[in-house]
Amino acid sequence: MGTPTGLDYMRSRTVVNCDTMDEEVAKSLGPFQDCTSNQAIAFGELSKPDRAEVVAASLADAKALHTKYSSIGVDELAVEIGMVRLAVAMAKHIRGLVHVQTNPYYSYSTEKTVINALRIVQIFQHVQPGFDVARISIKIPSTWDGMMACRTLELAGVRTLATTLFSMPQACLAAEVGCTYVAPYVNELKVHVKAGFVDEHKLLPLCAAIQAYYKSIKAPTKVLPASLTSTEEIFQLAGVDHLTIAPHLLEQLALPMGTNVNSLFDAAPTEPFPPPGASYLHDPGRYKITFARDRSGASQMKLTEAINIFCDFQDKLEHIMKVSV
Repeated sequence: MGTPTGLDYMRSRTVVNCDTMDEEVAKSLGPFQDCTSNQAIAFGELSKPDRAEVVAASLADAKALHTKYSSIGVDELAVEIGMVRLAVAMAKHIRGLVHVQTNPYYSYSTEKTVINALRIVQIFQHVQPGFDVARISIKIPSTWDGMMACRTLELAGVRTLATTLFSMPQACLAAEVGCTYVAPYVNELKVHVKAGFVDEHKLLPLCAAIQAYYKSIKAPTKVLPASLTSTEEIFQLAGVDHLTIAPHLLEQLALPMGTNVNSLFDAAPTEPFPPPGASYLHDPGRYKITFARDRSGASQMKLTEAINIFCDFQDKLEHIMKVSV
């Protein structure tokens, strides 16, 4: 038997997902349970020259379907179809769910987010008739409005993931609304887009605290940390429910690993839990002020910045569709 790799170790303790829409990653470094994505990942994939056929087919579909979805523009619809096409292709190479993110411009509208999510589910059936709805998870930014959308969707039988989560109040509300997953961002999203930026306040301990809190209240919501920048961060999360990992880190984990691994999940959590019986679901004002004051406002700032970055990538995706005409 060969020397264990970092991936071997992580798979022995955590469900490992791939944070990519590149099928070759799933083929070469799998098996993976789920595949996660967002506007930035979709842009990286659809801007590749060898994805020109996917872009063209998505735009053609959007023009054909636009009378059915006339509340949005052709370019926006084409982006959604393109993301679904990538997800359907990835689904062949993973065991579990494909996660597709709603348009970040709808982050502060429950109604538009629900409509967007249901449209994405319908698009899956257009791209691949009979696609199992149980294998679809809709990623929704963790605003109050977004999590109210998660509540509606989960009640309708659509799985959701509350993404861009930076605080315990968000995690508490996500469990209340019944999200299937939450994705705490270990690093601010801008570490991936701003050269040289380093997050000095990584939220690794928060991930451990959320999982312990969920177990204490018997919440079925699973913790799926994201926005990782190193294998050291990954090893510190060994034991978390799920973990989604980008291709360059998966390649590093595929190498033989050392012996010194310390996980935050092997010790008691250091972040405080919400008070017993904590509930925000029917008190939006209390939730919003609690979240706004979390970490002296840093959590709200990180969420706002993440949504802005994803909006930038939404713009870039729509531009791809526009110029491909």
